[in-house]
Amino acid sequence: MPTELATPEAATRELSYAEAIREGLAQAMQADERVFLFGEDVGVYGGAFGVSGDLFHRFGPERVIDTPISELGIAGAAVGAAITGMKPVLELQFSDFVTLAMEQIVNQAAKIHFMFGGKATVPMVVRLPGGSGTGAAAQHSQSLEAWFAHVPGLKVVQPSTPHDAKGLLLAAIDDPNPVLIFEHKLLYKTRGPVPEDPYRVPIGNAAVRRVGRDLTIVGSSIMAIRAAAAAARLAAEDIDAEVIDLRSLRPLDFATIAASVRKTHRLLIVYEGVKIMGIGAEISAMIAESDAFDFLDAPIARLGGADVPLPYNPVLEKAAVPQEDDIVAAARRLVREGRA
Repeated sequence: MPTELATPEAATRELSYAEAIREGLAQAMQADERVFLFGEDVGVYGGAFGVSGDLFHRFGPERVIDTPISELGIAGAAVGAAITGMKPVLELQFSDFVTLAMEQIVNQAAKIHFMFGGKATVPMVVRLPGGSGTGAAAQHSQSLEAWFAHVPGLKVVQPSTPHDAKGLLLAAIDDPNPVLIFEHKLLYKTRGPVPEDPYRVPIGNAAVRRVGRDLTIVGSSIMAIRAAAAAARLAAEDIDAEVIDLRSLRPLDFATIAASVRKTHRLLIVYEGVKIMGIGAEISAMIAESDAFDFLDAPIARLGGADVPLPYNPVLEKAAVPQEDDIVAAARRLVREGRA
């Protein structure tokens, strides 16, 4: 599938990740009266992380709706609205709270199109602020995206840049069936070029953020950012890393990963979710089952989160999740092992 290098040159202005999402929401709502935003504190307050901002004042309380604290009820309302012709965009205050809405998302939204023989669609988007790094402790810092990538009928995306945050959101709103967008909380204030006009980033296409020859580093969301920073440091050691930003976990752009592995002969997969049963295991198995396996000069390496609930203590929290230094060290070991 097609890939791209990191930054769209046509975009000259910069927005924050949060501003890019807000602009995408506003453009979608202006273009289609069926699109509406609802969730906890998205209205007058402007969103728990300030993403919805002034949308309540621009579009009014019928299209930017503050809801009760009931994730199951909110998700059920979204499913009902979607199958009756609306295009709800649901924001859950923390991605961890999606556990309270699993029945509606996994047993209803994901399955209705299939169970009705394609005659019904569920065009709903669930926005999920996730990830660690804010000192929010074990119940507000998890990375649960792999759970949902396991479910047929759901699409799962993880934008890493403001450009992709807007483009993937608009693509998700266009999609006739449910899309979950995991937005890393540490990325909301990051800035980057974003075109002003509406555009779409196709769901299911990875991006090659850096071209390299010695190993492939695969990540998404904040791990793609850390991988790119690690690759820049590795270049000073004459280790040339190729960095792939998945952007989409389901569908997964395996063709881009496999093509890179055939070229570099080494693979490091980095993800914030717990290492066990994570996305790294799936990608490893897909490589092992493909012809790309024959090109490997070293074992596949996975760098994932520790098998513990996320600690509140900032030192322990940081130690439980891969950091830039960890990626550099893992890549260095992998290349040296392959060269030995």
